Amino acid sequence: MKKLDLILLFGGRSSEHEVSCRSACAVLAHLDAEKYNVRTVGITKAGKWYLYSGDPAKIADGTWEKDWNFLLPAMPDVATQTGRFYGIQGASLWAIPCDLVFPVLHGAEGEDGRIQGMLDVARIPYVGCGCAASAVSMDKALTKSIINNTDVPQVPCLIVSAADDVQEVAARVEAKFTYPVFVKPANAGSSVGASKAEDRDGLLRALALAAKEDKKILVEEFVRCREVEVAVMGNESPVASRTGEIAPGSDFYDYDTKYKNDTASYYIPARISEEMQEQIRAWAVTVYRALGCRGLSRVDFFVRDDREIFFNEINTLPGFTSISMYPKLWMDAGLTFSEILDRLIALAQEG
Repeated sequence: MKKLDLILLFGGRSSEHEVSCRSACAVLAHLDAEKYNVRTVGITKAGKWYLYSGDPAKIADGTWEKDWNFLLPAMPDVATQTGRFYGIQGASLWAIPCDLVFPVLHGAEGEDGRIQGMLDVARIPYVGCGCAASAVSMDKALTKSIINNTDVPQVPCLIVSAADDVQEVAARVEAKFTYPVFVKPANAGSSVGASKAEDRDGLLRALALAAKEDKKILVEEFVRCREVEVAVMGNESPVASRTGEIAPGSDFYDYDTKYKNDTASYYIPARISEEMQEQIRAWAVTVYRALGCRGLSRVDFFVRDDREIFFNEINTLPGFTSISMYPKLWMDAGLTFSEILDRLIALAQEG
């Protein structure tokens, strides 16, 4: 059987560049060499695209960008729409075999529909959600607007602009909520730019932090809760994994807790009733369908006092690091890491 020519796309200009590199290394280590010819294309923090043929370990630690002997400028062919990638050497172009792209990218320009739209224009199939689903799922304000048309409950929120007068925003927040409140940018992942505010001074700091990531900001009622996640996989007939619970070991599951500190604990299944687990799994599929997702997503919920469930957010390109919940949940279901990747690639080939 002919091997599939696969391009693993990693890095990117977002604040989640390092997480993407770590995810890419994990994916690269588990792609079956008997099935795939894998080439890696990295996007630097400055936005430059390179075919990288060097040591995969250098992807994880970020030094790949300086490994000049193994870097060649590369890009998808959006000009002639031939379904190819090109390497660029001087004035010459040469085709890089590519049947499929696996975009292991997180955050802005990675999972917000822009990469997906570029690959669509180039007529190159790829793993994961399409352009529209990626864009609306990345924008938490748009996500909430769509999910409002389903029966899935959500945490009350206020959507504000970074350009608004902060004192006026604070007054609006205080008229709607009592402290503490949770503030996060509409377009960011891995809890980048998110923080809890205990009072007005804290709110002003939180708004400034979120504004560094996006012009649109969500202010939500703070929910003291269990954080429960579900992995969803599929195209027309998506299926949900068992639930997983994250006990952050900090005030909330922020970026440092996820990727820098070893304080979080993980439970599969989540420590909630069987009935609540089934309801969350059903609502995860509802959210996935409502947003038009394909391939994969991780859907996150809050459970308050073991009796109330709220949809939190969806991640269309979840992490694939050693601590990431998406692969953990499917491995709990009996799949190997390699089999998870095989299934995602097969779903992408369905078109």
